[in-house]
Amino acid sequence: MLTVSHLMSRTVVTVAPDTTLREALERAVEQGLPYLILDGTLIASDRCAGTKTSREGKEIDAWYSGKAHQPAGNVQALAAPGGETQLLQACQELARQRLDPSRPLWELWLLPGLPDRRVGASLRLPHAIADGAPALAAFGALLALTADAPTPATPPWTSAAIPDTSQLLADNLRRRREELGRGWSGLSHPGKTLAQARAAWPAWREVLTEHPAPRTSLNHPVGASRRLALIRGRLDPVKHIAHAHHATVNDAVLAAVAGGLRQLLASRGEDIQHLMQRAMVTISLHQEQPGHAEGNKPGWMMVPLPLGEPDPARRLQLIAAGTAARKHKTRPQAGSGIFRCAAGQRAWYRHFPRQRSVNLVVTNAPGPPVPLYLAGAQLLELFPMMPVMGNLTLVVAVLSYAGQLNLTAVADHDHCPDLEIFTNGVRSALDDLVPRQATFARSTMWRRRGLPVWRLRQAM
Repeated sequence: MLTVSHLMSRTVVTVAPDTTLREALERAVEQGLPYLILDGTLIASDRCAGTKTSREGKEIDAWYSGKAHQPAGNVQALAAPGGETQLLQACQELARQRLDPSRPLWELWLLPGLPDRRVGASLRLPHAIADGAPALAAFGALLALTADAPTPATPPWTSAAIPDTSQLLADNLRRRREELGRGWSGLSHPGKTLAQARAAWPAWREVLTEHPAPRTSLNHPVGASRRLALIRGRLDPVKHIAHAHHATVNDAVLAAVAGGLRQLLASRGEDIQHLMQRAMVTISLHQEQPGHAEGNKPGWMMVPLPLGEPDPARRLQLIAAGTAARKHKTRPQAGSGIFRCAAGQRAWYRHFPRQRSVNLVVTNAPGPPVPLYLAGAQLLELFPMMPVMGNLTLVVAVLSYAGQLNLTAVADHDHCPDLEIFTNGVRSALDDLVPRQATFARSTMWRRRGLPVWRLRQAM
């Protein structure tokens, strides 16, 4: 997750190398500064007044982490990224780093140094812990609705001991027993198992038995380097387009993606006449109220994208009809069935670089409808990020926020050097769908500012 915020006031103090952390914290409090940065770690200055109980039963300062022997660690800072291109490159470099397993598995990196006193922020959260909606809810715990919202009191807590090898082995064996137990339960209740399989079969059939994804240049085993491009948009014009064509916002986004793919593959000299690409559209199976979803419950829907259709309006109608016909099907979780077992997961990941089920992945998540604030600074923009994997050289993530509808295109560097053609095609496709009588300006629906493309260093 990438955000850009205004630095509303001076909030960070820098310290000399020979200054102790407690001295730095006390100096920040004296100067009325809420935060300081030490060795890349952002630390709240009021933590010098708090204490906690260590796992050995001793009273220690609240800023000290007994696990990693470092102060704080989940909120960190990387100074002076430069412009937007350098900001996004830094986010990609951070995304390639492994999270420290001795800490909670999330990180929020603050990236100051942007023009106009703006600060970038990159949130890292493993997809195994939370999918789109819960990830936004987790991020929301750090945000506020106003710039001057009071800081809630932090409840006392005691850090848990790091499990030793025997405890990890016991936990692993317990999980394996649970997997075997679920399998045996399915065999001992064949009627229930058959009913569940029958209900989920239409969705699985989309992946397993429909026509395989056409062979195009979109599918090649990916490398370690990436290209990124941001597309900034507004939500209301896209809603207007969707309603004018009796479709949904997600249908309009898929039609725009199809338009971008049409231009991209045509520019590569590929035959797009009658071409139908298969997009896996991720969906959330959470039933909780917004802001209360927890865990990871992803589903999917295979949507044919008619790239061979030259008329943008007809293309949108075909996509809307396809999604409407598929929405009523029961959608199992992505990790259900044989993929609930570790053996099934390993088999799939070994096959992933050669799969023929899907050409690309598109995810579209609704975000906060109102502006939010982080440490008193307003979040100006919010962009989702997702990885390319297997042989999917292009993925598209979409997120709405405070009237915006922003897209992030992530591509493999070596197999997608022409990512800008795709992003320009997305904008053109939506511009072509705007009704002529629309009162808003077509040229302002998708801002053309910023199409950063770069190469990242090979992973060591």
